[in-house]
Amino acid sequence: MTFAKEESGGEPAEDPADKDAHDPYVPSRRRIERERHKRSRARRATALGALSTLVTGVVLYLVVVNAPGWPRTRETFFDAQYAREALPKVLEGLWLNVRLLLVCGAAVLVLGMLIAVARTLRGPVFFPLRALAAAYTDFFRGLPLIINLMIVVLGVPALRLQGITVDPVLLGGTALTLTYSAYVAEVFRAGIESVHPSQRAAARSLGLSNRQALRYVVLPQAVRRQVPPLLNDLVSLQKDTGLVSIGGAVDAVRAADIIVGRSLNYTPYIVAGLVFVALTIPMARLTDWITARMDRRRAQGGSI
Repeated sequence: MTFAKEESGGEPAEDPADKDAHDPYVPSRRRIERERHKRSRARRATALGALSTLVTGVVLYLVVVNAPGWPRTRETFFDAQYAREALPKVLEGLWLNVRLLLVCGAAVLVLGMLIAVARTLRGPVFFPLRALAAAYTDFFRGLPLIINLMIVVLGVPALRLQGITVDPVLLGGTALTLTYSAYVAEVFRAGIESVHPSQRAAARSLGLSNRQALRYVVLPQAVRRQVPPLLNDLVSLQKDTGLVSIGGAVDAVRAADIIVGRSLNYTPYIVAGLVFVALTIPMARLTDWITARMDRRRAQGGSI
């Protein structure tokens, strides 16, 4: 450390460079003004957004409540008595939807990955496998889910095959898995094809086989890149689990339908819809957060 003699007492003094190293950072006046301006703009934007939202909500409310048929609509769709009656039964049926989401979601990810890998296999010997995988994805992506459910849930029991279940829950879950595996397979395939060929070539140059390069190099990058669209598909799957009710499975939708058939009041449908929305919103926000996080890492040049 460098010392200097003071002119008056002759005692050593600390070097100014060392003194500056211990001083706290003091922002410049221009930076302070810039930050103040940014905060002011943020407050103004928040206030304008809140005001416009309030005005829009008031206008919509006035339009709805002043409609000629609003009293009858309120009685038919927004009856508090039927809402209280339906909520416990809808929540009880929702447990079936949650179980279907967990089981079918895991099956969809596995089957979708296998189909995607089959479509990306190289070499003429794998052409039949690639053709079958392509036909599978084209067929089930084009077939409406409701028709697929009717074919599986209603058609399979009609065959009267020995050892084949007729449980509408299992059959409905199978139909969901068949349809969503086709969508997820295309998501995985897009991720695999987005990995630059140099990654596979580098893995091969290090002595890895094609299978090892796919497992340890290509697939980890492909899956990491496709997390947001995969979560979006799971959100859609969560909603569509309510369609298994067409086979008689008592889920949240079917529980509401039973009450509606008895009371001729449609409030239970509104309750079931709100329950599904409440279950979907956290998954949607998680998807948005992961997407924003990956975008930030990509912008900073980090690994995605």
